Amino acid sequence: MNKNLLFTSLLISSGLLWQSCGSNEQKGAPTQQGEIAIPVSTAVVQKEIVSGTRNYPANVVPLQETEIRAEVTGYITNIYISDGSYVNKGQRLYEIDRVRYQAAVDQAKANLEIAKANLERTEKDLQRYQTLSDQDAIAKQTLDYAFTDVNNQKAQVQAAEAALTTARTNLQRSVIIAPFSGSVGISQVRNGALVSAGTTLLNTISSTNPIAVEFPISEKDITEFTKLQAGSANTEIYVTLPDGTKYEAPGKISTIDRAVDSQTGTLKVRASFPNGDNLLRAGMNATLNVQSKSATEELIIPYKAIFEQLGTFNVYTVNDSSKVELKQVALGSKIGDKVVITQGLEVGQKIVVDGTTALRPGATITDNAESKK
Repeated sequence: MNKNLLFTSLLISSGLLWQSCGSNEQKGAPTQQGEIAIPVSTAVVQKEIVSGTRNYPANVVPLQETEIRAEVTGYITNIYISDGSYVNKGQRLYEIDRVRYQAAVDQAKANLEIAKANLERTEKDLQRYQTLSDQDAIAKQTLDYAFTDVNNQKAQVQAAEAALTTARTNLQRSVIIAPFSGSVGISQVRNGALVSAGTTLLNTISSTNPIAVEFPISEKDITEFTKLQAGSANTEIYVTLPDGTKYEAPGKISTIDRAVDSQTGTLKVRASFPNGDNLLRAGMNATLNVQSKSATEELIIPYKAIFEQLGTFNVYTVNDSSKVELKQVALGSKIGDKVVITQGLEVGQKIVVDGTTALRPGATITDNAESKK
């Protein structure tokens, strides 16, 4: 009886030990699980002629503009122009009372004649005293006085000539003429108004054709715009007016400012445009557009495929095993939702467009476009 019980106990113990060992072996066996593919959308690097437009906020400025101010004091007696009219260089604009300035000219002429007559008299006296002095008929002091009188009268003639020049200049300046051809604004004075020399603003004149459009560029674009200034057959420069319409006449880069603004990192550029219809007005806010087309085909990809890490631009490329690789790239011009790649990729490569945030180098992907099929 005791032997049977002992034998049964041994069998049970052996079974439990076998189950325990089997359980331990099962826990230590490695599991083979397949790697999860991350769904993304992809695109293929293409090569094509690139055409794009860059926009810059701009304002219209005249190539020449000046304030017209009175140069002499007096009352306005004539206004020869209409407000806002176009005038030619040398055309009369305003007249300031000329009577007093004509009188000053007449008086200066008379003073000059008197000075010349006195000079002639003293020169004759000098000649007589010189003859008497040669004969020792007069004191030397008298001859010296005669020389002094002549020199004084010569100075009087010079002073009278200068006074006449001043009087004539004032008379000339009493009629104000256009310094160049252009459009005048609304007159700031009317007939009968008293104006003061150098202070009273009469009007403003500005050239209209051609006219300039100024806009700021980044210092990174200086080289490109220097080339544009030299001329580029593949680039069109035009203006969008405040109402959204395109100004038809094309422009050209005429001037690049001498220095970069250290505060903003920008440089002022000026483009000139023909303006025969005077549609571009001084002070107008507009948009300057630079539309360019590449001379040769360039690599281009969707811009959203680009992401930045530590100051560098990168994309994920997809190899034949559907695994991604990190590629550093150099960017060219941005055209709409696409960007030119100047370095780092080759035509025909597959890149990840959407879903890059979930990826790491070496990750396996599945293309959403393929999974939808």
